[in-house]
Amino acid sequence: MTGLDGPRVAEVKRHTRETRVECTVNLDGTGVSSIRSGVPFLDHMLDQIARHAAIDLTLSCEGDLEIDTHHSVEDCALVFGRTFRDALGDRTGIARMFDATVPMDEALAQAVVDCSGRPFASVSTGDAGGVGLPPSLMAHFFESFVAEARITLHLRVIAGRDSHHMAEACFKAFARALAGAVARDPRRSGVVASTKGTLTA
Repeated sequence: MTGLDGPRVAEVKRHTRETRVECTVNLDGTGVSSIRSGVPFLDHMLDQIARHAAIDLTLSCEGDLEIDTHHSVEDCALVFGRTFRDALGDRTGIARMFDATVPMDEALAQAVVDCSGRPFASVSTGDAGGVGLPPSLMAHFFESFVAEARITLHLRVIAGRDSHHMAEACFKAFARALAGAVARDPRRSGVVASTKGTLTA
């Protein structure tokens, strides 16, 4: 339980035969990050999340990149999602839902987040992606994060030509929506934003 006063910090380690991932999250940080996923483009995108969601994020991954980037990207998303969920606690006192639309030059992306406790992802990012993070794997990153974070996410590219710009707009929009959804609302002190009284069951 975290509510409006307690720290919202968590650490998760996940070691398998394919990857070794370690992550820490502070939801009430200032956007400081230290990221070494082994996939430079993913590092850049995760830094966007930290900066634009104003969360402190540390993530390291040693993965089987000699095969390809899939296991590293997927497991980074899973561990980040689980760490986010642990840091969020019982979700008391948060705004819960938020949306953001963000431009990146000619690209435009929209993200809508609900910290509902129910994992659901609708991701339509088209050709967005970059080196080591092709379009199908970029969508899978968000789906994997959502599965462990237990949030609802609707993410779409509205416009764009450059795949890097579209990807960056997606990550920035996601970050801004995430920041708004987890923001503490003093009017909800001790209250969960749900008529059923819980967002974790």
